[in-house]
Amino acid sequence: MTRVLAIGKYKEADAQALREEFDAVAIPTPAASATLDDTVRNRIEGVALMGHRPFGADELALLPKLRALSIYGVGFDAVDIAAARARGITVTNTPGVLSDDVADTAIGLWIAVARNFEEGTHLVRSADWAHRPPRLGFTITGRRTGIVGLGRIGREIANRLTGFRSEIHYLARSPKDTPGWTFHADILSLAHAVDDLFIATVGGAETRGMVGADVLAALGPGYVINIARGTVIDEAALIAALDNGPIRGAGLDVFQAEPHVDPCLARHPKVYPLPHIASATVETRARMGALQRSNLRALLAGDPPLTPVT
Repeated sequence: MTRVLAIGKYKEADAQALREEFDAVAIPTPAASATLDDTVRNRIEGVALMGHRPFGADELALLPKLRALSIYGVGFDAVDIAAARARGITVTNTPGVLSDDVADTAIGLWIAVARNFEEGTHLVRSADWAHRPPRLGFTITGRRTGIVGLGRIGREIANRLTGFRSEIHYLARSPKDTPGWTFHADILSLAHAVDDLFIATVGGAETRGMVGADVLAALGPGYVINIARGTVIDEAALIAALDNGPIRGAGLDVFQAEPHVDPCLARHPKVYPLPHIASATVETRARMGALQRSNLRALLAGDPPLTPVT
């Protein structure tokens, strides 16, 4: 008897695993629960969730027996955590297994935008190289770097930055145990202290627009790298800073209204954009799916989850 909903656009391997282990019913969005027969909805105890469509109190109310909500991914800003807790629903995500790939992508974006990789690729592929030389980029080794959020991913970014002889600063709620990295309690203080800013914090209302015009002005002629959530950056302020200074460039894997990206950012010559692929490797996505199912399996069996959202 079906007890699980699989919500979102899963790859076939994960979709098949959810069907085989949980006899999961697949629907595209949380709101689509309303289209299910009442007898199906009323016996759903677990949800495997993929994607960023809102899952709030109204969607939760459609599933009266829900007690386990297992998210595929780290971010949980689309889920109304308070409403879930009020219902006694345990929410889990899949941290840790994707930290390396996301941190690698952040460093890749940093190098690509500072060294004009996209323009250089175009020169070679279009044969324009014969007619004009590539622009000079900027050295990244030895730069002062700031990380907004020193969780698992932020720490892995910092670990990689040590190989570039970076002076590392970070923003967090409280000082962390680090090998001498500089703590900042305020994002403006962080921006004033560094050349480049890596965004690795959570999404949601608490961080919406926190990288705005004031932060970009304090940062000065450096680079902004975002592998967190598009909502953390005020995109209008970023476009203005790219157009008029002082920001030298941005490497972005996430956007506010993705996949519908503001054309001013998507086509900006100072932006190196990616389509939210920081965790998109065969190995990591397999680990994410396995961890999601392990959390769901544990919760349905009445056991403690492996990675609960706190």
